[in-house]
Amino acid sequence: MHCNALKVLKERGFVEWSSHNEELDEHFLNNMVTGYIGFDPSADSLHVGNLVAIMGLAWMQRLGHRPIALAGGGTGRIGDPSGKSAERNLLSEEEISYNVGRIAKQLEHFLDFNCGQNSAVLVNNNEWLKKLNYIEFLRDIGKYFSVNFLVNRDYVRSRVLDPDKSITYTELSYILLQAYDFNHMYNELNCTLQMGGNDQQVNIIAGMDLARKKSGGQCYGITFPLLLNAQGQKFGKSESGAVYLSPHRTSIYKFYQFWINVDDSDLEKLYKLFTFIELDEISAIIEEHNKNPHLRTAQKKLAWNLTCRVHGEDAAKRAKEASAILFGEMDIKEADAELLDTLSAEIPFAETDSIIGGPITDLLVLSGGCASKGEAKRKIKEGGVYLNGVKVTEESRLISSEDLLNGGYVQLRVGKKDFRLVKFRG
Repeated sequence: MHCNALKVLKERGFVEWSSHNEELDEHFLNNMVTGYIGFDPSADSLHVGNLVAIMGLAWMQRLGHRPIALAGGGTGRIGDPSGKSAERNLLSEEEISYNVGRIAKQLEHFLDFNCGQNSAVLVNNNEWLKKLNYIEFLRDIGKYFSVNFLVNRDYVRSRVLDPDKSITYTELSYILLQAYDFNHMYNELNCTLQMGGNDQQVNIIAGMDLARKKSGGQCYGITFPLLLNAQGQKFGKSESGAVYLSPHRTSIYKFYQFWINVDDSDLEKLYKLFTFIELDEISAIIEEHNKNPHLRTAQKKLAWNLTCRVHGEDAAKRAKEASAILFGEMDIKEADAELLDTLSAEIPFAETDSIIGGPITDLLVLSGGCASKGEAKRKIKEGGVYLNGVKVTEESRLISSEDLLNGGYVQLRVGKKDFRLVKFRG
């Protein structure tokens, strides 16, 4: 007997829709189920929006079943039109291959690829799709799909009927290729389950149908809910765009800060989906948080948990300290040069050769904290300027070598939230 992963996935909020509910329950209880999710390699990094799918696979494995991560190296050369209003730019095989390699590394933070019978498997559908013969594909696969079925999909119809849009035959073929993937993995890897976002439901059903008609196989499908934040926007976006798992696309500090900024009303849902913390412990965390929500203790635990998992504990520690400095929870004088270097990439930063002996007003203008010396003097008079966390009270205040922090930095704050760093190159 195996653990009923469907029950756990439902309790944690992963399941929007599932096929053959009772049969799927039995399937999980009586078998080690092999299930897959496809990942689009159109970029060299996954993003926070992919975390529901990644954690869905991770929970499957944690519960004794076998996850397959399918990198769409073949289908990625076409692009899934689901939910898209226009055709995507096509990438070269070399670009896609590079992206698949980067994505595989990121998945290793969540999935165990070497743990025995239910080790995770990474496959690339380019391996079998590139071998397809067009005539044979039309004869052996195309005959199972009616044009009516394809054209009646919402995302197809919307682009066919809109005179300003169109859909290519290439994109229309995508659903057949994804169905072929499911049938192929049913035969080669005993894969009986496909999971994906809610926009994948039709594609998943098409694959189940093909496996049944062509291979006589009973397969199943699960779709995850579309995750929205408290403002009703697609989760995983920040003001500067998508939040990526790669530090080259989204800095570790910004990744950490993204979780610090999530809304209180989203916390329980996010803990259930994105951590392995047990449900009763999640309830305790939320209950404790609600006593003093302004301290954001639940957000800090969530940020720490996810930053450790994606970037490692050392990187998470740096992000946590940088955040603590900017929010006044840590004295900047305690920061070492490496931490200040981290901060300099996150807040407005300037360098100068002539800082010692110069007036702070010059520094305020150089850093961009004030537009002019006159404004700098006025801000100081109003009590709104801080040097290394200490309020500046004199307009004529000069910078001395004693003001320099580790690495030759000084920190300025104008008002409550406008932080600036200046580095002395001398």
